[in-house]
Amino acid sequence: MSKKDPYEVLGVGRNAAADEIKKAYRKLAIKHHPDKNPGDHTAEDRFKEAASAYEILSDPDKKARYDRFGHAGAGRGGAGSSGGGMNMDDIFSQFGDIFGGGFAGGGFGFGGGGQQRRTVKGSNLRVRMKLSLAEIHDGVEKQLKLQKLVRAKGTEYATCSTCKGQGQVHRMQSTFLGQMQTVATCPTCGGMGQTVSKRAPGSDAQGLVREESVVTVKIPPGVEEGMQLNLSGMGNEAPAGGIPGDLLVVIEEEDHAELKRDGNNLHYEAFITMVDAALGASIEVPLVVGKAKMKIEPGTQCNHILRLKNKGLPSINRHGHGDLFVHVMVWTPSDLSKDEKKALEKLRDSPGMQPHPTGKDKGFFERVREMFAT
Repeated sequence: MSKKDPYEVLGVGRNAAADEIKKAYRKLAIKHHPDKNPGDHTAEDRFKEAASAYEILSDPDKKARYDRFGHAGAGRGGAGSSGGGMNMDDIFSQFGDIFGGGFAGGGFGFGGGGQQRRTVKGSNLRVRMKLSLAEIHDGVEKQLKLQKLVRAKGTEYATCSTCKGQGQVHRMQSTFLGQMQTVATCPTCGGMGQTVSKRAPGSDAQGLVREESVVTVKIPPGVEEGMQLNLSGMGNEAPAGGIPGDLLVVIEEEDHAELKRDGNNLHYEAFITMVDAALGASIEVPLVVGKAKMKIEPGTQCNHILRLKNKGLPSINRHGHGDLFVHVMVWTPSDLSKDEKKALEKLRDSPGMQPHPTGKDKGFFERVREMFAT
């Protein structure tokens, strides 16, 4: 059977809303249901066609792909391919959306989708960790003391008497299609399939108790303020054999006394005297780890920027290091002695002390762009 346009199968327009699509499918599903048409293979094919068309048009992503690429982009099969690769379990699993509740297919003789026993997960723990710039640069392994929920020794669990350990309950419901079996989460055990039969002293209703625990956390180099590390299975434990929650570690950066961070780059303000700026000098620059010497060329202007490549912080994706930018700041003395003032007055009007003509000294932002471009 050739593939059909799902819009044509359901009899809706391309701009049909989700409610209109659902209503059209519901109507066709009732009309062509196998129990209403026993032995009618044509009706069964129409029933599967409608289910396949609804599978495409009820999913926004599949619908968008079909609108753009046709059946090639919509996924498995498509409308008009006798269910498009869907089996009866797939089709009847849709009935939870159409008729409400989980559907087990009990009244129709087909195996159903329905819900399965729920795997319970413990709650997550969230902590904040302060790191120095050196720890961020190298990475660090730290131990955290946490108050965690753990299963108390002596607590015993038993199979839930309501759902017999299935985590779900089945009910028969009369509908216009006949008797329909619905599936719902067990109200007694919440889907776990087990209940607490004996509580240990001091434990809560789920048999959990809060205890101090020490957790080792490995922080990779290059983390940033606000970044969150997810440590799977290191959070609170779950009752009745469930899986533990996660530990969420939120990174906070401690301010450095001299260096300022900008992504993976670092910035440092180096203050020098007018004499050093005029004659040149050698200065010492702090790094995250250690120090470096830099040469100040004669005639260096205030706000001149020097760059030390790869002396910044490592990329957390291991794509190299940032740079260290040294901003040269010329310090102007404000408390001069008489002799110093006289010496400077003699130099005031000398040609070498006059500012450069306009345009010779490049602007601050232009020099920054040049540094990044090289």
